Amino acid sequence: MTDACGVDFGTSNSTVGWSRPGQPALLALEDGKPTLPSAIFFNADDDTVQYGRAALAGYLNGAEGRLMRSMKSLLGSSLMEGQTEVLGNTMAFKSLLAQFIGELKRRAESAAGRKFSRAVMGRPVFFVDGNSAADRLAQNTLAEVAQMVGFQEIDFQFEPIAAAFDYESQISREELVLIADVGGGTSDFSLVRLSPQRAGKIDRRSDILATGGVHLGGADFDKYLSLACAMPLLGYGSALNNGGTIPSSIYFNLATWHNINLAYTQKTRAQLQDIYRDAMARDRLDCLHALIDQRAGHWLAGQMELGKIALSDVELTQLDLDRMSPPQTLAIHRADFEAAIHGLVGNIENTVASLLRDAGVPAAAVDTVFFTGGSSGVRLLRERIAAVVPDARQVEGDRFGSIGAGLALDAQRKFG
Repeated sequence: MTDACGVDFGTSNSTVGWSRPGQPALLALEDGKPTLPSAIFFNADDDTVQYGRAALAGYLNGAEGRLMRSMKSLLGSSLMEGQTEVLGNTMAFKSLLAQFIGELKRRAESAAGRKFSRAVMGRPVFFVDGNSAADRLAQNTLAEVAQMVGFQEIDFQFEPIAAAFDYESQISREELVLIADVGGGTSDFSLVRLSPQRAGKIDRRSDILATGGVHLGGADFDKYLSLACAMPLLGYGSALNNGGTIPSSIYFNLATWHNINLAYTQKTRAQLQDIYRDAMARDRLDCLHALIDQRAGHWLAGQMELGKIALSDVELTQLDLDRMSPPQTLAIHRADFEAAIHGLVGNIENTVASLLRDAGVPAAAVDTVFFTGGSSGVRLLRERIAAVVPDARQVEGDRFGSIGAGLALDAQRKFG
């Protein structure tokens, strides 16, 4: 069996796939589950480092320390070459990524009972929108990190193409398929001809009619839901005595997964003290102060994520915000959520329409839309994509596993 695996390092969740005859592709990474949430918690109480669900639980249980999540969003950004403070020490963001991906590799090797020296890494169609130099830098950085943790040979595959390979293993006839991969940080699309006969080819370039994507995903949905429904409880949008409104930067940081720790800095606390003197809704700022003192920003973002997930199935959800001071119950209607993300979904819809135009393919020619990615269940998103290709049947993939499984197939073909 091959010593090559497929690595799906995701914004919200990560998987590792290993192609074996008659066996599931995805390896168990935590508590028997194939997904490892992309999170690290540096626990100051017992001086340990926790990963995945254990990291989130340690943080939410109130342990002192530093939680890092949505680390993939750093790739291609100016922050990537910088450093952050962890338990009183400085750590390069590149080393932070290496620590998580190294743990991902160790867990996969433990589950497989063998070492992996080669890997096909998944990547979004665009790490960075409209900046090819930053996009190349992001892939090069990810390759460097993969080498740092022990992968000797590395190749890359677009994540929606990997999902296409997984879907192809399940079909019995040729189809023209629109792969819709909506993850935590990006929404990526590919138009691909798939069939059992084509699956054996090493070079699939002629089967890929078009690829496209936009740097918008589930974390952005969480953010705009939070800004619309939760942040006003903390003073967002409220008035100052001088006729202005409270500066929004604090709230945007609290609503953005990879920026939440910026809300805990001394600079932010000093800014809040200045604002407080001129604020009209001081009770809401008191609530904001209490949230920051508890370092509960990730908890609140997690509540917004739960709300987003719930609203894929129900019209109304109630969130128990028991860590706010005072505790509150927040009712969110699906219409509120859809209004908050309307513009984001419009951008994603335009990306799909542009993809078809670039391919020169009429919408009626698309046989199937294959949905994958953790945020592909958002109802408005699915409706708008379906409207672009109304005659195509909709197929639900494994939201968290299709890419990893497809990367495993690709690794077997490329490395043997």
